Amino acid sequence: MLHNIHIVLVQTYHPGNIGASARAMKTMGLTNLVLVNPRRFPDPEASRLAAGAEDIVERARTVASLADAVGDCVQVVGASARLRSLPLPHFDEPEAMARAVVERAEDDPVALVFGRERFGLTNDEIRRCTHQVSIPANPDYGILNLSQAVQVLAYETFKAWRRRPASDYRAPRPTGERAPTREQLDHFHAHLARVMAASGFLTQPHARTEAQLQALFARAQPSRKELSLLRGLLRALEPGRHDD
Repeated sequence: MLHNIHIVLVQTYHPGNIGASARAMKTMGLTNLVLVNPRRFPDPEASRLAAGAEDIVERARTVASLADAVGDCVQVVGASARLRSLPLPHFDEPEAMARAVVERAEDDPVALVFGRERFGLTNDEIRRCTHQVSIPANPDYGILNLSQAVQVLAYETFKAWRRRPASDYRAPRPTGERAPTREQLDHFHAHLARVMAASGFLTQPHARTEAQLQALFARAQPSRKELSLLRGLLRALEPGRHDD
């Protein structure tokens, strides 16, 4: 199950932080590292700071965008300070986040996303997430190094997996009952935007309305079968009834 948990680092500036993050992952049994447009990679500093986790660095997948990194994931948790202007579901405690992630990862890939060392994730990148999580820290100095943040969330995830009662293990859910992937949700939201524009509900692009609707569906957590039902409704309402 732990192999389904992906650690995603977005535009990492210092290659040493990639190696240190890989080391943090390996100590907690996580093996899938995804790098979004890193500044320098491969780099000897990444391997040096991995200190025994060079295999994770060597297997790291490099992609051009966050969309490419999380398209197959059913839950995408962005590590950031809480942004009330982006009303995504928010985990105030990493422990609660870890329990949810472990449950989802039993069936499908999930992602924990970390931003740049200097300013974290952009608002647009957070909108590509399904949830946010914050790490409680000293309010007078709550700054964590990138690899430290990875270590905290990796530890909570490993702890949730290790403490999960044996009675919680179950057979895989049928496909229709599982959560949709980020790519499937993106197609749905694009379809919804088309229908809203064609109906006159939106007369011009309105990012705020679309962000609120995305947050609504993130909170609702529809299954793949339910999302397919909504897509069918949109097709019935859409002039011309064209598909993706």
